[in-house]
Amino acid sequence: MAPIMKAFLLTGLLLPACGPPAPPAAGPGTLSRTPVAGDSVAVHPVFHASLVLQYGTRTIYVDPHNGAQRFAAYPAPDLVLITDIHPDHLDTATLEALPLGGARIVAPPAVKERLPRALRPACAAMPNGHTLDIHGVHIEAIPMYNLPPSPQAMHPPGRGNGYVLTLGGKRIYISGDTQGIPEMRDLRDIDIAFVCMNLPYTMGVDEAADAVLAFRPKVVYPYHYRGAEGLSDVQRFKELVHHGDPSIEVRLENWYPAK
Repeated sequence: MAPIMKAFLLTGLLLPACGPPAPPAAGPGTLSRTPVAGDSVAVHPVFHASLVLQYGTRTIYVDPHNGAQRFAAYPAPDLVLITDIHPDHLDTATLEALPLGGARIVAPPAVKERLPRALRPACAAMPNGHTLDIHGVHIEAIPMYNLPPSPQAMHPPGRGNGYVLTLGGKRIYISGDTQGIPEMRDLRDIDIAFVCMNLPYTMGVDEAADAVLAFRPKVVYPYHYRGAEGLSDVQRFKELVHHGDPSIEVRLENWYPAK
């Protein structure tokens, strides 16, 4: 039986290769979503770097990879965000199998160059620092890179994008593959953040917690946490963040569902 995909809600009051090879794609999931009063943005963890955001009639896919079957339970996207060129972010086979006929794609220029030719007209190329408004979503392209910055790094400055979305009155940060860079630490007024942590590709748990405590989102999801030696200790991440600021809600979800 396919794994159940849960929807995690933000209320109106609340607010690679960068990894080892992925396991085979799972079968279709089943949404389990209970609307609540003041419901704003629904968050669906999908797999590793992939997630789905829903607000009203809008559906956003982030870094869809590891098989279109993982998205079978969700509506066709209005918007697809891609952060980098590595196959756990840019998976052209998955993109070609998804129902993207009505979707706009937002990606760094290095990603657009690698898209299948048929998808390029639907793609807006966003360099770091640029902003864009699509379907009522305000999008900011945030740098993502390894430290120290180097053209030879696995994630050099300027190639990939993190994103800050303004959606349903919430500011949502998606880190992409990065370390605790100054541009992350300088973020402000973030309602929900998705922060990566997987050595040696991005950063460790301690560095991720320290960066989160610098910009203090209301809610943070550790995601993209499978590294060269298995899964990162996200429970330790939660403890470190709560020790530094108990007001930050850390949500630990299963980003690696059974096949």
